[in-house]
Amino acid sequence: MSKILVASVCALFLCVQVNAQEAILHAFGPSAENEYCIVFNSSWTPLPPSLDNATQYQLVNLTSSVLCHQTDLPPAGLNGKAVVVMRGNCSFEEKALIAQSSGARAILIASKTSLTTPSAINTDKGLNILVALVRYKDVLNMQEAFKDSISVKLYAPPAALFDYSILVILFISVFTLALGGYWSGAAEQQEINFAVQGGRRKAESSDEIQFTPLKVVIFVLGMCGILVLLYFFYKWLVYVMIAMFCIASAMAVYGCLAALVQMIPCGRCSFSFQDKTVEIRFFFLAAFCIAVSVLWAVYRNEDRWIWILQDVLGIAFCLNFMRVLKISSFKICVTLLSLLLVYDVFFVFITPFFTKNGESIMVQVAAGPGATGEKRGGNMVEVPAEPTVPYEKLPIVMRVPRLSSPTQYLCGMEFSLLGYGDIIVPGLLVAYCHRFDVWNNNSTKIYYISCTIAYGVGMIVTLVVMVLSKMGQPALLYLVPCTLVTSALVAWRRKEMKRFWAGTIYEMEENPMAISNNENGVIIHPEE
Repeated sequence: MSKILVASVCALFLCVQVNAQEAILHAFGPSAENEYCIVFNSSWTPLPPSLDNATQYQLVNLTSSVLCHQTDLPPAGLNGKAVVVMRGNCSFEEKALIAQSSGARAILIASKTSLTTPSAINTDKGLNILVALVRYKDVLNMQEAFKDSISVKLYAPPAALFDYSILVILFISVFTLALGGYWSGAAEQQEINFAVQGGRRKAESSDEIQFTPLKVVIFVLGMCGILVLLYFFYKWLVYVMIAMFCIASAMAVYGCLAALVQMIPCGRCSFSFQDKTVEIRFFFLAAFCIAVSVLWAVYRNEDRWIWILQDVLGIAFCLNFMRVLKISSFKICVTLLSLLLVYDVFFVFITPFFTKNGESIMVQVAAGPGATGEKRGGNMVEVPAEPTVPYEKLPIVMRVPRLSSPTQYLCGMEFSLLGYGDIIVPGLLVAYCHRFDVWNNNSTKIYYISCTIAYGVGMIVTLVVMVLSKMGQPALLYLVPCTLVTSALVAWRRKEMKRFWAGTIYEMEENPMAISNNENGVIIHPEE
């Protein structure tokens, strides 16, 4: 039944199509053809959905004029033709009315600045000509390629409401969270087994950080401060964040691969460096991790392929974060996730009321002030008119190109985004649930599995709302209730809420502890 429901929802999204504000200008001459990006307003300039249904027009080049007066028209008129003129001096509506009065069927407005969706017009004036904006550099390209014999067709392929990149984002998020939670519990089991064999179990390893209520408050306030600083001083602080990400991602990749490299039988010889012994295999591993991080830093603005490497580094970063940062009780989980839920909602939904451009601080910082492909939505788009210096983007999101966009490479790459925090924050709860399963010797891993499934459900809800609303969503608004409520219900149903809420062995460490080993595993519990 569940499979049928999922298939039905996917089929609904695939069948429903939306009117795009970006379209395609198909230009051709006697022996060549090419396609270019155009921007139009679908509410008053209907375009056919396919090239086969598009009407062919001969294009008249009037880019030497802005067409704001009747005297700008050619003496022969424009009957049945398309005309391209320069942007400026008068409104799009005035240009269109003058072109229509001369018999033109379509008008292209060449722009040297960003292509923005034309605003609505007064239909009472009887305007029925096709109006679209085109890059001026594309007009020059057409003139060079086709000379004076240019024919054009305008069409707007409908974009599917559902894009397959969403499924990739869903897989990455659930896979990373599940693997990070599993790793945290497995590491806990290893420490317990070491303690049972006679070793002394450390409450806090040298590379691990324990959260306390005070640390939670400081952590959330720090995140708020950093986000606000990034919003106001983005062009300087972005380089600090990039440098920090390079270092953190190299360390994260090393931490993830070190366990695998340790199983390699070769390369065990070592050398001494500043009174420390370093094995050859780990030396080469460190060099590889640094090289990968540097490679990303050098090519970070190559959108066509660097997103793959950024996502790989992001997965390693999230995994390492969930391993290093440990929460010691469900009480702290509730405090942390609740505060971050308020943080997420405030900076996505409330801050647009205070910003000059009506953009949320969260979206502005996550996508970058120069982004278009990550922020476009609703009925307005903006496309750069000229190639510009790539703007710097914060490496704090998973990025997957939209796979169903009909103008993906003509108008600029569009991406689906998911912040690292939307994986890490619920991931800390999932990691705690798995460790609790280990402490209580739950062979079914009921807490870990339930919380992971709840996260997957929350992600699906988030993505569905995002698709239907056509705007970014604060994912924690859906993920936090799903994971917290599910975990609490499991603990209540198993009559373990008191232990689940109050503590782990870290909080109980000041009390005497007994470590017992039975045939199924290890149980650690405080003495009554």
